[in-house]
Amino acid sequence: MRVGLFGGSFDPIHAGHVAAAERARIALGLDRVELVVTGRPPHKPANLRAPALARYAMVELALLDHEAIVASTAELDDSRPSYTVETLEARRASNPAEEVWLLLGADSLAELHTWRRFEAILAGFPIGVLARPGFERERLLGALAPELAGALAGARLAWVDNPPVDLSSSAIRAALARGKAPPAATLDPRVLRFAQKYRLYR
Repeated sequence: MRVGLFGGSFDPIHAGHVAAAERARIALGLDRVELVVTGRPPHKPANLRAPALARYAMVELALLDHEAIVASTAELDDSRPSYTVETLEARRASNPAEEVWLLLGADSLAELHTWRRFEAILAGFPIGVLARPGFERERLLGALAPELAGALAGARLAWVDNPPVDLSSSAIRAALARGKAPPAATLDPRVLRFAQKYRLYR
C-alpha cells in the first residue's frame, strides 16, 4: 500500500487542494491520499479562522465523491502544535507495511529547514513535491538554505506537475466575510453551504 499524506489547515478546503491531491495520487501511483487537517499548525496558529472540527468537516464534505482521497484526523488535536515528523513516524510505527509519502508544495519544500527535525523527514520518507507548470526548479534548488541543500542530497524526491488554479483560501475567506459566494467551482457546494450555515468566516 502506497499512501500520500497531504497536510494543511484547509481553511477552507477548495478545488485547488483536491486537484493537487488527485494529481499526486496518479503521478506517484498512490493507492490513497489522506488530507491531514492540522488542528494547530506551528507556523500560523493565530491565522486560522474556522475551528479545527469545522475545517475537518468541510474536508470530509469536499471528498465525498473521491474514493481514493480521504480526510485524516491524525493532527486534529488543537491543544498543541502538530509536527509533520511526528505524524509521519507515528504512521510508520502503526502501519509498517505501508510506503508513506509526504506531499507538499514547492514553496513548503523551500521552507522545510524551519520544520521540526526536517532531516529525519528527508532521510526517512519519500517526498512528492507539487510544482506548477513552468515552475523553475533549478532556481528554487539554487536558493535553498545550506542546511536544507545538504540534507536534500540524499533525499528521495519526486516532482509532480500541479495544474495552475488561481485560488487561495484567504481570497475565499474574504469573499465569504463580505457575504459573497466565491467564484463558481471554487468550493464544493456542500462546503459552501456548511461555511454559510455556520457563518464560519463572518
